Amino acid sequence: MTNGESEARTISPERFGVAVLFCTPKFVLFFAAVFALHWAVRGQRVRVWVLLVASVLFYATWNPWLAALIVASTTVDYYLALGMDRATSTRTRKALLALSVGGNLALLGYFKYVNFFLDSLREALAALAVPASTPVLEVVVPIGISFYTFEAISYTVDVYRRRIPAERSLPRLLTFILFFPHLVAGPIVRGRDFLPQLTRPKRWSWPRAGLGVRLIALGLVKKLAIADRMALFADPVFADPAAFKASALWLATFAYYVQLYCDFSGYSDIAIGCAHLLGYKLGWNFNLPLLAVNISDFWRRWHISLSSWFRDYVFNPLGGSRGSEWRTFRNTMAVMVLCGLWHGAAWPFVAFGVVQGCWLTLHRAFRRRVPADSGLGRLLETPAGTGVRIATTFVLFALTLVVFRTPSVPAGLDMLGRMLVPGPGGVRVALSPQSFVVLAALLVVGHVLVARGWWERMWAPLPAAVRGAALAVAVSAAFALAVDDGRAFVYVQF
Repeated sequence: MTNGESEARTISPERFGVAVLFCTPKFVLFFAAVFALHWAVRGQRVRVWVLLVASVLFYATWNPWLAALIVASTTVDYYLALGMDRATSTRTRKALLALSVGGNLALLGYFKYVNFFLDSLREALAALAVPASTPVLEVVVPIGISFYTFEAISYTVDVYRRRIPAERSLPRLLTFILFFPHLVAGPIVRGRDFLPQLTRPKRWSWPRAGLGVRLIALGLVKKLAIADRMALFADPVFADPAAFKASALWLATFAYYVQLYCDFSGYSDIAIGCAHLLGYKLGWNFNLPLLAVNISDFWRRWHISLSSWFRDYVFNPLGGSRGSEWRTFRNTMAVMVLCGLWHGAAWPFVAFGVVQGCWLTLHRAFRRRVPADSGLGRLLETPAGTGVRIATTFVLFALTLVVFRTPSVPAGLDMLGRMLVPGPGGVRVALSPQSFVVLAALLVVGHVLVARGWWERMWAPLPAAVRGAALAVAVSAAFALAVDDGRAFVYVQF
């Protein structure tokens, strides 16, 4: 990984302006203005224009040229999709689809991966004792490019497959791609889910507004009270693993797992909540992944919009799990390597994808040899067996995040070695482990309450005034517990 990529993991939030910081006064003022204007104007067409202008301004506060680039590329996709919709020749439609997908991937490849590929080429030639000099390009990576590129591709592919008609309104298509609540870090939205919402008249709904506020409050608690505090445990240890004892490495690894989950799911909750307040519905992106009983279950619960995107647009077109075991393994590995590379232009992300692909394949083989009606299968379905499966999945995925988080594959393997074979020396983590335990226990209790349905049964009967007061207390507590040096959301770098 290059220095620039390493720095991206601890990036300063000030670099992004209003375009990322959901938990700052600037964004609150921005959203309040958009919210008020959106509901003040009449007519859905005018409201679409309000959202479009707001979304362009939202992104342009970071880089106006890259905002213009998104508008330009989406406009090209708009005309290519119209051409596909009207074309009767399969060859013409395939050519237009290739132009659209190829153009989007070319932009993604240039902005996000060009230096990675050039560096890898130079290293490969050096290993073969072939002298070579490749340029290092000064490229500004657009925030959220991986997210909106996938949205654009899914739209044109769905038009090609005749699953949706091409959008006739350019402002509506631009609003779909640029819709600011999910623009920079998802969830990844499908055109067939979002575009119809842009044509339906919007009416104010207090229950929907209440849901939106609840999700925003939940996201703020996850981000400020849990994720940023877990980063206090993880960041110093990952910055210099050799200086710490094995116990500190394990604690930092679990802390990073919790940080990553609460940070990203917190962003998703706030994005979905903001969309509800504007009258729009975005799909859920997480479904209690810390309760996953195996790796297949985990990827059905974690970053759902990305997992389902790869399933529908890569895995299934390659043949899915149909055919031989070798083809299933090939398709699984292809998807997970691409999933790893999607997260960033560095070999640790590729290694992360390879490990996930191997793990999914091993789980598939295990379930084939240990059916649910066998003795071991029935044992694993008991409450005790389920607890063991959840704990095993949690620990194993946390270990894969070591390579994901460290600046290089050798550094990740070295840290794993220090964790699994403790050596002399090193210091303990500087912070009290008790605070880690309290935050982790809070997260576990929350998962159990939601999974059992107890939370909704407790929340629904409460009077509106009590619920409002509880949300106000939760948000106030989140800001009170926030660390002094606020952090940008982790996934904006992807």
